[in-house]
Amino acid sequence: MKDKCGIVGIHSKDSSKDVSHLIYYGLYALQHRGQESAGIATYNINYGLNFHCGMGLVTDVFNNSLINSLSGNVGIGHVRYSTTGQSKIENSQPFFTELDDGFIAMAHNGDIVNSGSLRDELTKKGYQFKSGTDSEVVCYLIKEAYEKDKDILNVIDAVSQKLIGSYSLVILINDELYVLRDPMAMKPLILGQTNDHFVVASESVAFDVIDAEIIRDMAPGELLYFKNNEINSYILPSAKGSRRAHCMFEYVYFARPDSVIDDRSVYNTRLRIGEALFKENPIDADLVLPVPDSSIPAAIGYSRASGIPYGEGLIKNRYVGRTFIMPTQEEREIAVRLKLNPLKHELVGKRVVVIDDSIVRGTTSESLVRILKAAGAKEVHMLIGCPPVIAPCYYGVALATKDELIAANLEIEEIRKQLGADTLGYISIESLIEAIGIDGDSLCLGCITEDYPTEIPEDLEAESYYDYYQDLKDAVEEDE
Repeated sequence: MKDKCGIVGIHSKDSSKDVSHLIYYGLYALQHRGQESAGIATYNINYGLNFHCGMGLVTDVFNNSLINSLSGNVGIGHVRYSTTGQSKIENSQPFFTELDDGFIAMAHNGDIVNSGSLRDELTKKGYQFKSGTDSEVVCYLIKEAYEKDKDILNVIDAVSQKLIGSYSLVILINDELYVLRDPMAMKPLILGQTNDHFVVASESVAFDVIDAEIIRDMAPGELLYFKNNEINSYILPSAKGSRRAHCMFEYVYFARPDSVIDDRSVYNTRLRIGEALFKENPIDADLVLPVPDSSIPAAIGYSRASGIPYGEGLIKNRYVGRTFIMPTQEEREIAVRLKLNPLKHELVGKRVVVIDDSIVRGTTSESLVRILKAAGAKEVHMLIGCPPVIAPCYYGVALATKDELIAANLEIEEIRKQLGADTLGYISIESLIEAIGIDGDSLCLGCITEDYPTEIPEDLEAESYYDYYQDLKDAVEEDE
């Protein structure tokens, strides 16, 4: 399961101040949101656009001399996981395109569910695409609208009305930075500042590393721009009256626990998830352990509520990259062991409660149960901090197709037997909503309810997420 990216935008209050190093550090703090590619675009008053993208981690893509070459007083940055388009350099961001009077550079977090039809329309008008992503579609829509109307507020509002889906955007039009959060506020976007700079980012952890103060979360449908060392805010007319649909997975899994999203501590939310798991699934056991790392706060919450000691039974190898689906059970277990190794002396003869954030296909969970029991655990009780995932996500979360989602095809007791666990329990939807602290009508719960906040095109529902996984397979074969 993967999220669609992290974005950073920085505007200097002093035109002599450079922002490239701060963008780099902000992206470094958001590395958990994307590990396939990274990119930075800046504007320098003397040289114009500076731009670089590359495949891999932020530290793989940039070195100090390269960052120095990207000097500018305003800029944007991006780290990527792919949900639309293959994992290759052509799909890395920011995207940029030339204008009659300069350029547009843009970075995007989210997924546009009607991007296929929009791409077809632009292609018929003569636009040539270099990538397979929906983000390039948005970039060209802005270009098309801007060349007809130089009023950026009109441009962004017109483009927004064409988009269905999730999008947080940082947009560089020459030397001006514009920041947009979609009208449903699906993806997080937060505003902050240092003494010398205004900063926006997907998560507040990007502020911590550069010692920026949080000002506030961006409002749904809000467009920000910076002039005369002031923050200017404009709410898109098309956003007024729109429903809210904050992504619940940000709180369950994606965001770093030390982030604050929509004025809510992610860490405290996950503690409450663990407490709710105990209320709904009390287990008589000897040890509570997390599947590291995202489940650690929930496991602590369960331990505190139950009085059962918290401990580590699985050690994560943080130097392992992505492991693709292996063809045999033996290879799948090797892949799990590469990432998670059991602490045998902590497990022998113990009844353990294992807290995980979610189950998608179930293959990793099945391997984990087998590994824990082989290491000597007497009983393995699996508790999950997200309700059963029964449907794909179309808004920037690369889940499996419905046929591959274990909870879409089996009852909980059947899943338990397949995993080999002594107990399998999920948090209820009601308890999850209560733990997050946002009204259920203002959350996107589509993957656990099939009640999506937007219309889903039939062709996307039938094909696109199967195609996504085929794209990944093809990309790997090309690399090999």
